[in-house]
Amino acid sequence: MKTNDLNKGEIVIYKTKGGKTALEVKVEKDTVWLSQKEMSELFQKDVKTINEHIKNIFKERELLGKSVIRKSRITASDGKQYEIQFYNLDVIISVGYRVKSKQGTQFRIWATQVLREHILKGYTINHKRLSEVNLKELEQAVGLIKETLNKKMLTNDEATGLLKVITDYANSWILLQKYDNNKLEDPKKKHKPKYELNYEKAIEAISKLKTDLNTKKEASDLFGNERDRSFEGIIANLYQTFGSDELYPSIEDKAAHLLYFIIKDHPFTDGNKRIGAFLFILFLSNNGYLFKSNGERKINDNALVALALLIAESNPKEKDTMIKLVMNFLNN
Repeated sequence: MKTNDLNKGEIVIYKTKGGKTALEVKVEKDTVWLSQKEMSELFQKDVKTINEHIKNIFKERELLGKSVIRKSRITASDGKQYEIQFYNLDVIISVGYRVKSKQGTQFRIWATQVLREHILKGYTINHKRLSEVNLKELEQAVGLIKETLNKKMLTNDEATGLLKVITDYANSWILLQKYDNNKLEDPKKKHKPKYELNYEKAIEAISKLKTDLNTKKEASDLFGNERDRSFEGIIANLYQTFGSDELYPSIEDKAAHLLYFIIKDHPFTDGNKRIGAFLFILFLSNNGYLFKSNGERKINDNALVALALLIAESNPKEKDTMIKLVMNFLNN
């Protein structure tokens, strides 16, 4: 297969364990790209199933189509040219979680390694310049870009889109730099919750989640089974007070602690990370705090998976840092 539009990047061959599946994977713009047909081969599902999952991803606004799709003209074996769509790693991972594919997990690990090497090459070249960047100056620059975007001073859609990508990347880079240097601060802007999550509501939501996962054969019988009464304690702790003041007064406080405690305390026999992420999203959604003003999710699925894994692997002594990281992502 010959690509005409996606021809500036790098082609990397991916093989599954045992070598049963081999794909030519395009690496460009710090991500990887696959077509629906290639995802079908990767996940061992028919193209119709892959297409349905992608439609639902966009319908539920997990991801926005413009930023994760690229069209390209290909020359097929019959000599005719066709325009097909390629999807980036965000879509590939989201589809992988929906089909609960072991191949998807293997591909994610492989792609992450390939991208890390891809990014490190650029980082090595620009290391000296990057090391001289003043974090304060970078934050000011990002603020200026945001102001430019908000005031709609740009009329060119492509330029506006480019600046948006730069701003989002820089914000994430700033947060991770602060995390690495232990300089994360509590967000200054916090929002009062309107919705209260109690134990009964949470158990009902988890039961519905389990039923849904069971129909897709994506949950074990042990999923969501409480080990003891610790989950009830976690929910109660979100609303504990000191004197007359709540210990966790804001949406950001409660959401971050909810995610952290469920993942870290393991109140369920199975499914702690998925349940923690699910209730985190539910709490934000019911408080009207799941989406940014432009309609994008504050934390998309891939960022949430990364945070969940980071929390799971973190030292309990790093609790405050992890809480601040989640809260900063919500205010990013």
